[in-house]
This record gives sequence, structure tokens and C-alpha cells, in this order.
Amino acid sequence: MTGILNKLVLLAAGITTAAAGFSQPLPAPAQLAWQRAELGMVFHYDLHVFDGRQYGQGGNRISPVPDYNIFHPSQLDTDQWVKTAKDAGARFAILTATHETGFALYQSDVNPYCLKALRWKNGKADIVADFVASCRKYGIAPGIYIGIRWNAFMGVHDFKVQGADNAFRQNRQDYYNRMVEGMVEELCTRYGPLFEIWFDGGASDPADGAPDVLSIVEKHQPGALFYWNGQRSDARWGGSETGTVGYPCWSTFPYPSMLTARYPEIAANNYHLAKHGDSTGKYWMPAMSDAPLRGHNGRHEWFWEPGDDRSVYPLDHLLRMYEQSVGRNSTLILGLTPDTAGLVPAVDAKRLKEFGAAVRTRYDAPLGAFVPGSGVPEIRLGASRLVNQVMIGEDITQGERILSFFVEAKTGGRWQKVYAGTAVGHKHIATFPAVKAAALRLRIMHHRGTPALMVFNAYFNEEIQPK
Repeated sequence: MTGILNKLVLLAAGITTAAAGFSQPLPAPAQLAWQRAELGMVFHYDLHVFDGRQYGQGGNRISPVPDYNIFHPSQLDTDQWVKTAKDAGARFAILTATHETGFALYQSDVNPYCLKALRWKNGKADIVADFVASCRKYGIAPGIYIGIRWNAFMGVHDFKVQGADNAFRQNRQDYYNRMVEGMVEELCTRYGPLFEIWFDGGASDPADGAPDVLSIVEKHQPGALFYWNGQRSDARWGGSETGTVGYPCWSTFPYPSMLTARYPEIAANNYHLAKHGDSTGKYWMPAMSDAPLRGHNGRHEWFWEPGDDRSVYPLDHLLRMYEQSVGRNSTLILGLTPDTAGLVPAVDAKRLKEFGAAVRTRYDAPLGAFVPGSGVPEIRLGASRLVNQVMIGEDITQGERILSFFVEAKTGGRWQKVYAGTAVGHKHIATFPAVKAAALRLRIMHHRGTPALMVFNAYFNEEIQPK
């Protein structure tokens, strides 16, 4: 009876229902947790932080580091790393256990090219263990990034051992695949429950000769977000490394994986599908927006380099990034990089603390809020007040039900439209020219099923202009 009454209320407000027959995809528990987390950090740390040179991805993918004992941080403190993430408002953090050099930041029994080989700490260090312990100390969910697509030390490029196509190369390929599977098992079994397991550039597909990693993750970390291989993608790359996605950005997708070799439509039109999703897609695959914190002034640095402090994004840029990622139904992941001392640089830590405080100031205390379940979505502000933003959110445990909507403001006793949109999902932050209003109203024009509105809040932020 409650559902019927809710539908009558919606119809009375002029709302229409989308055509029947669509099977609504729903998020798995790991996807739901990941979207609700909204903001995470990924820590990039590898041998070439210590080489004193500008990082060049193309060269680092093919050129082994001549002396791995350059890795010698003097003050490494994973508590400081994770505290920095916490100050920014992050709810999860990810560490690059391996990256393109192939060097592993833990005590691997299957990959000799790891911390065991170093003179630093007599080969006894385990940065993955320290990082996970720091995450648990600060209440941050830990994740692991595993780079297997490239391995400069072992001559692996795009998952393939390089060399003539003969028995020798095939033996090395078999060895590499088994080593990778062993590393994934080590990382999935030694450090407790993990929030996300991120394979750099995906993990290809065992059907194409790549390591079989999905079965290991499913066995040992069934609650982790799996990102991703040719068999399954729990989330999708949002089409750029700008920390933003386009609008609309739907959580649904037409393919089960992001493997563009199999689904070339994903990469078409500058990754348009990755950036926007598909409102009629049959797979739940929300978007990730990622960017390095050091991406300002023409830079784009995932790894620390000397003399690069000016590349840290300004606060206003980070806030726009937040609104065009989290505020567009995407999870934002910022890239941080400790320096040669083993610390997140002071300028980075300061900026992230400012960022976390600014987000809280903007959005933790709305001018007014709708109480879900209390009728037609309306915010009554009492006396007329300036408003230029609303935050809207659905209960995505029931899928994405809202397909189009507009926001009205009551000014001078009359309702006027101030914003129109489509996708809402977990969170949508709508910005419009400031208007003095006594109330705001959400009109859901097209939907499938009964909309399940969780959030409708009003804000005024003087420094914000509509984009």
C-alpha cells in the first residue's frame, strides 16, 4: 500500500514513468561500499622516485632500474601517509604494491625482485604490511594496486614477455604468469580483508594468455572491488586522468568488462562511453575519476620528482574536481606520492587538509534538507535565502531510477525552473545562478519504478559559479 501511495504522490506532481520491461541492474556490496566512500587516495611509490630524474612512462616501462638499492627512504612513515588521506576526507586508500618496474614493496616468496633484495632495513621491510596497518589504525579501508601489464625488469610489455616467438619465450611467459598468480595470492591472503584490488590497465584475460587472477581474488577476497580484467569489471575508468567525468554519468554499462580489445566501442569518440555510461546498460559498473595531486602547471606526476612542488593543484581546482566527479555520480581517487624521505611532502599534506576542510564547510551544513519519505520532494527555507546549489542522491541499492528531473525555486510566491538534469545516482551536485528562494522543489519527470530519493539538500556557496 505504501508503494501505491508513493506512486500516486509522484503522479500528482506531474511525474511520468519510463517504459516497462527494463531489468534494473543493482550494485554488488563491494560496488555499493565503493560508491558510498566517494573519495579515495592511491599512493604511488617505486624505485624511480629515488633516481633524481623526471619520470617518463614510456622509458620506465621498458628500461630496468640499474641499481635497485637506490630505494632507501630515511624516514618512511605510512602513518603519515594515511593520516594525510584521512585529513582530505578519504575513506579508502590504495598502495602500489608493484608498478611498471616490477619491483614489489613487500616480502614476496615468488618474486625475488622485491624488498627482500635491498640493503635497506636488511631486506626485512614490508611496506604493504605497514600501509595496511596504518589504514586500520586511522579507520581507512585498505586497497592494493598490482601492476602486471608492464614489468621492465622481466621484459614484459602489455602482459607479454618480449622476444622471438619460440619455446624459450613461451617458457618465460609461463613462468611470469605463474609468478603473477603467486603474487596475487600472497597479497590476497597475508593482509586481511581488502577494500579494492586494482590491476594497472586491467589484467587482460586468461583466455588471451594472461595470468588467471580473477579466480584468486574471488576465492580469497570476495568482498573486494575488483578492478578489472577481461572477465569482469566492478568499476570503470572514467575516460581521462583529470579527476572528472562528463555529465550525465550513469552507473550502468552495456559490457561486462572494460577490455577495449574486445569491446572497441568503449574507446570510440575519446572514450565517450566510459565517461558517460549508458542509462540502459545491463551491468552495474560505476565510474572512477582519477588524477594525480601533482597535475597543475602543465604537469601530470604520479611519482615524486625533485623541484616539483608547484605542480600541486590549487584548492579551487580540487573543489571543482570534486564537484565534477563525486558530484556527478563518480568515485574520485587522487594520486599521492611520498618523497625520497618516505613522507608525503608538506605542501601536498597541507593542500589535502585544506581540501578536506573546504568540502566539509561547503556540504556538511545545508541551508535546508528534504526528509525522505515525507511526500513531494520540497525544501522549505522559511525566509527567502540565496541558493545556488542542490545535492540530490538516490538509494542506489534499488538501482538508478531517476532518468530526468528539474529543480524549481519559489521566488516572489511563484515557482521557477532553475536547473534541469538527467542522471542522479549516488550523488549529483547541481549548480545554477544564485536565486533568492523561500523553497525549492524537485520534479522527477521520467523514471523507472518508484524513485527512491535519499538526499535533497540546498546550499549557497558565494564563490561557486555554474559550469
